[in-house]
Amino acid sequence: MKLAVYGKGGIGKSTTSCNISVALARRGKKVLQIGCDPKHDSTFTLTGFLIPTIIDTLQEKDYHYEDVWSEDVIYKGYGGVDCVEAGGPPAGAGCGGYVVGETVKLLKELNAFDEYDIILFDVLGDVVCGGFAAPLNYADYCMIVTDNGFDALFAANRIAASVREKARTHPLRLGGLIGNRTSKRDLIDKYIETVPMPVLEILPLIEDIRVSRVKGKTLFEMAETDPSLNYVCDYYLNIADQILARPEGVVPNDTPDRELFSLLSDFYLNPAQPPVRSEAQELDVMMV
Repeated sequence: MKLAVYGKGGIGKSTTSCNISVALARRGKKVLQIGCDPKHDSTFTLTGFLIPTIIDTLQEKDYHYEDVWSEDVIYKGYGGVDCVEAGGPPAGAGCGGYVVGETVKLLKELNAFDEYDIILFDVLGDVVCGGFAAPLNYADYCMIVTDNGFDALFAANRIAASVREKARTHPLRLGGLIGNRTSKRDLIDKYIETVPMPVLEILPLIEDIRVSRVKGKTLFEMAETDPSLNYVCDYYLNIADQILARPEGVVPNDTPDRELFSLLSDFYLNPAQPPVRSEAQELDVMMV
């Protein structure tokens, strides 16, 4: 099974991806996580350091694929999760999608795709071009990380549009939304009323999720010395269980940008008023 995790930049995709990868490994699956961001920091919380990228390794080998071995590009992370960082061109130059394509090409040359039960692509930021959408060409499911905010849901809607387009020619489905570090879900619920899609999980506003990124550890690793964090791990295990059940997923019908702006802004500008009670109804309430 191949998964692609998307969401607004800074929403916590990599932290979420690493914890889902460990959760899947805890369920007995052999997992490979592929970081698809030129910053090459997707797998940091699994390995504790910035591993060498595929694009750097290929450059060192003068792009002779036959000179690259699995151990040159695949690193073992926490919980037995294998890790790859695609890397990318210098800032402002080249195409990230090209690098993803080269990464997949090399991994297929190494027969790596045949060795894993789950391959998870952790993809950078919003989908603004076909290059960033490249991992959707290989995925069975897309999962979108969001919060209960306007900007994250606006990005989610654009990602949903990409899933819809790719699903025309690929066996791709949207697995669902994952709310990350959010104390409420009212805006999320308003959005999925208009663009129906599953919600896999809503993770509360837990400071340890943010701290885990700084420490370079997954919540599972932190829970080894702090068992009080086991309940946080259960959120990720729940996501893993839903994925392993191979849900039907959806092909979303995204809403146009301007309509989404109106929908989400009106939610706050014109909050629903409680119904006006008649004098008789008020009297009944008082008597009760």
